[in-house]
Amino acid sequence: MSHPYPAALRRALPPCVAFTLLAVAPAFAQQTAAPFAGTAPDAATSLDEISVSATGVPTPLARTGSSVTVLTAETLEAQQRRTVPDALQQVPGLNVVQTGGPGGQTSVFIRGANSNHTKVLIDGIDATDPSNGNGSFDFGQLLTEDFSRIEVLRGPQSGLYGSDAIGGVVSFTTKRGAGPTRITTRVEGGSFGTFNQSGRISGAQDGFDYSVSVQHLRAAATPVTPRNLIAAGLPIRPNYYDNETVSAKLGYQFTDTFRVNSVTRFINSRLLLTGDDYGTFPVTLGAFRGEADVQQVFSRNEAEWTPIAGFHNIFAINYSNLFNRQATNVYDPLNPIPTTGLGERTRYEYRGDYLLSPGNLLLFGAQRDEESLSTIDLNPFGSGSLKARNGNTAGYGEAQLTPFDRASFVANLRHDENDAFGPATTFRVAPSYVLPFSETRLKGSVGTGFKAPTLSQLSQSFPAFNFFANSNLKPEESLGYDAGIEQPFGDRVLAGVTYYRNDFTNLIAANATFTSNENVGKAESYGAEAFVSVRFTDTLSGRVDYTNTVTKNEITNQELLRRPRHKGSATALWTPLPGLTVSGTVIVLGHFVDGNRDFSVTRLKNPGFTIVNLAVNYDVNETVSVFGRVDNLFDRRYENPTGFLGPGLAVYGGVRVSTF
Repeated sequence: MSHPYPAALRRALPPCVAFTLLAVAPAFAQQTAAPFAGTAPDAATSLDEISVSATGVPTPLARTGSSVTVLTAETLEAQQRRTVPDALQQVPGLNVVQTGGPGGQTSVFIRGANSNHTKVLIDGIDATDPSNGNGSFDFGQLLTEDFSRIEVLRGPQSGLYGSDAIGGVVSFTTKRGAGPTRITTRVEGGSFGTFNQSGRISGAQDGFDYSVSVQHLRAAATPVTPRNLIAAGLPIRPNYYDNETVSAKLGYQFTDTFRVNSVTRFINSRLLLTGDDYGTFPVTLGAFRGEADVQQVFSRNEAEWTPIAGFHNIFAINYSNLFNRQATNVYDPLNPIPTTGLGERTRYEYRGDYLLSPGNLLLFGAQRDEESLSTIDLNPFGSGSLKARNGNTAGYGEAQLTPFDRASFVANLRHDENDAFGPATTFRVAPSYVLPFSETRLKGSVGTGFKAPTLSQLSQSFPAFNFFANSNLKPEESLGYDAGIEQPFGDRVLAGVTYYRNDFTNLIAANATFTSNENVGKAESYGAEAFVSVRFTDTLSGRVDYTNTVTKNEITNQELLRRPRHKGSATALWTPLPGLTVSGTVIVLGHFVDGNRDFSVTRLKNPGFTIVNLAVNYDVNETVSVFGRVDNLFDRRYENPTGFLGPGLAVYGGVRVSTF
């Protein structure tokens, strides 16, 4: 059954939607980038790709030393990746951990950093939930149909993005309307009781552009709990997940120099899962039926003003409202009592960029964030009810310079003043140089990052367990650098390798007496990312990536959990006939250290896994396409994390219809 929205969410949604219908969506300058040897035959070299996240404005990768992976809408459609966790599996330098199938809690570990060390932006909106205990973003609620691009920026990025950007940044940009009105619908069905639908209307006319999308994903019966973890006589209940996502991106160009924009995203999801009974030891699985309900609103409203050529200004207000309700036992809703959390964030932002000359640009800005949490946990051993607030004011600047031909230099500096813990200053420098004749690209970066303590860590206590909040916590910090080389071989082959290292200090962890959190942790990670991208023919292209990650907790001298030392991926795209596209993906994850499901065994070896996915798209005519895919072709049984089965062999198919 569905649950009523919290009062704050009911108050927030109408004005967000109303403004969206009257205003316009963020007009981030979009250019097509080919992430994995391209979806177009002529997109063979990443040196021509464009990244927005690396510098804050569209910048060719050849002009920044940052390590960036770009997934375009064309790539997502060719591979038929319907959820963000599935899409991110192929990205080098990170491990995606999902508790079972669609809708399961999903974390991302970038270059060995913690899962809460990733900054997540949706059309420029900070998407992190202020009510989350450790600030880790749940990627499991994001569907992909309305995204025009996903960028994964690796390495410390707080010099531009502030708190959370210790491991890197994952930035999502939604599609913008263009051209005549176009209506697209898609219906898909398949394994695990899957029935998905989506619809989008988009276009542009007389200065007004619009894109409105509706997505529905349902996976009614995904098995996620291993049989050996269920007590004898108890049923194995599959996960049931239902997600409804609505997004709108609108824009109006009043004059040649002034434009207003708005974007709104609403997510409503429900997950039924096998509940864990922590009232027994060892923990009993199968006796309970758990439920997790999520309602989220993200909104950004902005004005763009270009008073003179080359001087661009953005004034924006962002708002996010994230509500969740967790019920451990839906069969007995009062034992234990469901808990709720509500996180809200408002950001007031100014950003400007001034083009000094071709290849030389200054970017600068200021932000004010206000965030709050409200939680209710009335169980005997719960935290009770809590309301907490915090704020942060920041200013930043960036210079993009071309000191001489083929050389580029990007540097940024940011200063944050947090109402709770005071100042934090961070930076990043990223040079790049393309050698003449050989076209070899040398790149590198060095930067710092920080992660602010969460409202929960500062304010939420659990007296029944003799564990108390610590209002004196300081930010977690990191220093990281990387250096790499990319070499084209003709116009069909590109290869590269990047070495990286990160040092993490002041990590928040339980103190020696387990009575509170303190800044007592210290860790390191280092490794390399390598790739080869090949355009074999005008119709066949492919790419292979390999990542090596070494991590160590410098306090215990042990390897960090859920960071596989070896990860590989291979992608291929073949267009044997006009209108027919075949895509293949192989994901290989080496063994890693993990705990069991309830962490009564804190360290064990997970053997890793290999999965193979295939997808076929065929355009019947200009308006009708049919498609199908097979995920986990060889039905590999795997767990990531340990105690949660990944989906086995699955087959899906459907049809897409558009107006032209």
